[in-house]
Amino acid sequence: MGRPEGLWRRMLIAGIALVLCGSVTPAGATDAGAIKLQIVGGLAGVTQFTKLEKPFWEREIVERSGGRITATIKSFDAGGLRGQEMLQLMRLGVVPFGTVLLSIASSDDPELNAVDLPVLNPDMNALRRTLGLFREHLGMVLRTRYGIELLAVYAYPAQVLYCDKPFTGLDDLSGRKVRTSSIAQFELMNALGAVPVVVPFAEMTNALEDGVVDCAITGTLSGFEIGLPEVTTHVHAMALSWGLSFFGANLTAWKALPTNAQTIIRTGVADLERRIWQQAEADTQRGLACNTGKIVCTTPLKRPMTLVPTSAADEDRRAHLLQEVVLPRWIERCGDGCVKAWNTYIAPTLAIEAKAK
Repeated sequence: MGRPEGLWRRMLIAGIALVLCGSVTPAGATDAGAIKLQIVGGLAGVTQFTKLEKPFWEREIVERSGGRITATIKSFDAGGLRGQEMLQLMRLGVVPFGTVLLSIASSDDPELNAVDLPVLNPDMNALRRTLGLFREHLGMVLRTRYGIELLAVYAYPAQVLYCDKPFTGLDDLSGRKVRTSSIAQFELMNALGAVPVVVPFAEMTNALEDGVVDCAITGTLSGFEIGLPEVTTHVHAMALSWGLSFFGANLTAWKALPTNAQTIIRTGVADLERRIWQQAEADTQRGLACNTGKIVCTTPLKRPMTLVPTSAADEDRRAHLLQEVVLPRWIERCGDGCVKAWNTYIAPTLAIEAKAK
């Protein structure tokens, strides 16, 4: 009898990941011994990975530890791993140190993405505040449910709306076909009367050019880099979401490290997190400036885009959507435990209460 498909897939994933990721070496490292880590980082090819994560693990951790700690790093998407598998691979210890996109992990556990629900954080200050309220609880969830020690939370630049025809705000989207990349974005566009269409990132420009979609939600800088100013005319200033990820360690692998090595890593990663957030904030503004021709980022644009500012009507609509659509739909997927978590950590500050279904 053949192996069940699910079991065979899990075994195949584990085999690939073991080759890719390795473990802490040596397993019983002492205070005097060398420590070699193998890290699974974030998305390949973006600034966070190429300019920040990669140099940190390949050079900076060596300097911080006086040569005692060395590391290699691979991005999960370039290393043959699917983002959907990362949470469970870390739980199993197959990936001892890794990066997980919270929006993807929320398919297993919706509570993990409480801090980056669509329209929850219209700017970076709001995102920082929300994470600050929920961070301790997020760490507890990862530790108790998945055996993962939370070491950092990273942010990508803002996800905003691009359209190929003029619009003045969120209420102008009714009837337009909008590229989305998550179930929460899909639900949001439905609530606005738009027609959500799931389109992979790599196909977005062609989808806009061919009329498959009229608008697209994507990053301010990545949208510029893939040529959206050539196929769209207007870009909205409001962040619809951000794309948070966490970096953590399997608890067994973490506890295998000497205390002073843990301190070096935790301190270094905290500094790396600070720089990643600074970069995400700068790239958000730089992306908008590039798209609108305020600065020349590669070559001068043939047709600079029009920036649609966040209006008072947009703010009112955002608040309504969060309370009447986004939060209730999240609770439907998440359950009573998420009602309690939201109302304990976030509701007192935002004055928006979650209600059980």
